[in-house]
Amino acid sequence: MIKTGNPLISIYTEMTPNPETMKFVANKLLYPGKSIDIADESFATPSPLAKELFSFPFIKSVFIASNFVTLTKTNDTADWQDVIPTIKEFLKEYLENGGVIVIEEEVAKMKHEATNNVSVDDDDVVKRVKELLENYVKPAVEMDGGAIQFRSYDNGVVNLMLQGSCSGCPSSMITLKAGIEGMMKRMIPEVKEVVAEAE
Repeated sequence: MIKTGNPLISIYTEMTPNPETMKFVANKLLYPGKSIDIADESFATPSPLAKELFSFPFIKSVFIASNFVTLTKTNDTADWQDVIPTIKEFLKEYLENGGVIVIEEEVAKMKHEATNNVSVDDDDVVKRVKELLENYVKPAVEMDGGAIQFRSYDNGVVNLMLQGSCSGCPSSMITLKAGIEGMMKRMIPEVKEVVAEAE
């Protein structure tokens, strides 16, 4: 029997700067305009998709954004080339069958929400920092399968959270210091330093 109504999904992979991390891109929006970083299986409740992905024994963390899923594997196990076909097939079937990707109500319960969305009580510097992250940083790091979210601003120090492939990636610190910190200092004179915490 041919199922109708569900578009055919294609998945392709992209390397990221982090060798333990692979980006799986779909021809469908998974989580438009938002992202969720699931550091390990204990945080997977908001995402049925992530929960399923953790059933692969080599998956260490899952990051979902826009039209892609970034998977980080434990470094002592499977080789990407050996497991990519299996994961692509799993994602293709999951999406074609209309599997739930993220449950918003559950996301709302996760209290450590870091976001680049400007809120009314943000001061002027914070607004400019978030806008800069959203407009300049986000598109670039999403290409590499990651995200960088605003955590806090205090006394000239911007604290960011690295997610997806940016988390634990050797080159992300260079990106952060050379790229983001440099740009922020130029465009927002109040910023003196940019620091990062992984989830």
